[in-house]
Amino acid sequence: MRSAVRPLVLALLLMGLAAPAAATAARPAPDFLAVSAEDAFAGSEAHRQKTFSDLAAAGVRLVRQPFNWAQIERTPGTYDLVPYDRFVLAAARNGIEVLPILFDAPTFRERSPARGNSPPRSVRNMVSFAQVLWWRYGPDGTLWRQHPTVTKAPVRSWQIWNEPSLTKYWPPKPSPREYGKMLRQVGGILNGVDPGAEIVTAGIPASRQRGAVPLLTYLRGLHRSGAPFDTLAFNAYARDVPELMRNLRATRRALDRSGRRRTKIWITELGWSDVGPKSRFRAGRRGQARLIQKAFRALERERERLRLRGVVYHSWRDGRPYAPRFDDWWGIHTGLLRLNGRPKPAFWAFQRTARQLRWTRR
Repeated sequence: MRSAVRPLVLALLLMGLAAPAAATAARPAPDFLAVSAEDAFAGSEAHRQKTFSDLAAAGVRLVRQPFNWAQIERTPGTYDLVPYDRFVLAAARNGIEVLPILFDAPTFRERSPARGNSPPRSVRNMVSFAQVLWWRYGPDGTLWRQHPTVTKAPVRSWQIWNEPSLTKYWPPKPSPREYGKMLRQVGGILNGVDPGAEIVTAGIPASRQRGAVPLLTYLRGLHRSGAPFDTLAFNAYARDVPELMRNLRATRRALDRSGRRRTKIWITELGWSDVGPKSRFRAGRRGQARLIQKAFRALERERERLRLRGVVYHSWRDGRPYAPRFDDWWGIHTGLLRLNGRPKPAFWAFQRTARQLRWTRR
């Protein structure tokens, strides 16, 4: 779909569909276990279909995928959703739902274009972007009306931005207050048109990068911003399982102390590399498999206590170095499959553990 729907016109259309502000409870999680599979988006149609078929065979029922705003709105007010239509339809045909990440403003929308990955100058522009996505992929989305033979797998969970506690994704300086404003306005419009929508925060990491706001400090600032949300996303990279669980317990305590006992936690990124440059997250071939198995078992044991919404393993397949520098780094070696598609020991650990644990649709 190539759309030139103007934000004002779209807003007027949506006003007629908006439900009362009093939201019902967010729907249950589709599945506890999910993956990122970005190569399925970038690959050919045949590759995408095979990837989703393999994911379904492995028991995966949800994938997390960036919906790159800059790729979609290439000129002001015109939205090209064709590649995302193909991705969502391929997922739906295999009984898989999509968790979109609303992220990466176009240069003409960015507050600091020279820095890259900057938040938008005006959150209202992002509200318009969210409206377009809901109009296409939500429960009454035009995509489903245009493809009536495909079993609907509408988007009901929406993740707003990524890692805003890092200067890389919120330059020049992370601000929980500013991010809270984005979360409140974008989440508000999505809840307005779909009271059952699940509003998911950006994944907040326990990062040691220079300039990063510490996890608990950022959570306190986000709470003070007053932004409502259903689920706190945690990008939970850790050296080992004890560190992972310590960070999760600290996050749960922080939510409880701020009066958010009912707020769920969703691990939206977790993974270890087998090879690649030296890193505290590089575990070796057997270590990667062992950590996946131990982590999933620990998360299952404490799922109810931590109010875990789920866990997204990052990622299904290894990646290639990113343009323009094409530097190697540990994060492109976290896949369960190698670049050539051959499974690692981690794949068999993932599949075996997922089948043994009690993860079912709830």
